[in-house]
Amino acid sequence: MNFTIGDKVYVLDEAISGVVTKVVKDTVSIETEDGFVLDFNSSELVKSSSQNSLKKEFLSIPSALNVISEKEESIRRRQNKKRAKERYEPTMEVDLHIHQLVKSSRGMSNYDMLTLQLDTARRQLEYAMSKRIQKVVFIHGVGEGVLKVELEYLFGRYNNVKYYDANYQKYGLGATEVYIYQNAERI
Repeated sequence: MNFTIGDKVYVLDEAISGVVTKVVKDTVSIETEDGFVLDFNSSELVKSSSQNSLKKEFLSIPSALNVISEKEESIRRRQNKKRAKERYEPTMEVDLHIHQLVKSSRGMSNYDMLTLQLDTARRQLEYAMSKRIQKVVFIHGVGEGVLKVELEYLFGRYNNVKYYDANYQKYGLGATEVYIYQNAERI
């Protein structure tokens, strides 16, 4: 690019601009707005006639187009990735609160409610096993702990599951997570 004295220029890799004061072969001296005189190679400078022409000149450089497309691609890739926490969250939740299972618990004894909750838990666990769902969270609530103890007894009857308290931040003390082993060796 040819520079003449008086041209306003920008330095490509730095946030410096100035006016050309001297041109000797490929070396161009510019005076910055602060009054400093700096020497640059002509390939490091871009003329500034207007903002649009600067943008056009920049975009006409093949490496600039590659950099822009790589940046856009990396942004797209980042948006598609799931966070690590989301990947390991359970895929199925079963709420065993009685008001979630029936419209009204009126007329039901505690035994009836507990039996319905355990039957639902067993049915959902069998469903998860048949559909090869690896993690299930059973939300039982805190209460007196009767349902939790009965659930642990139920889960203990299966050889291919392990159970433990679910994520405290999300469920508090009122949920149990069940991990179902998918390979046949564990069964």
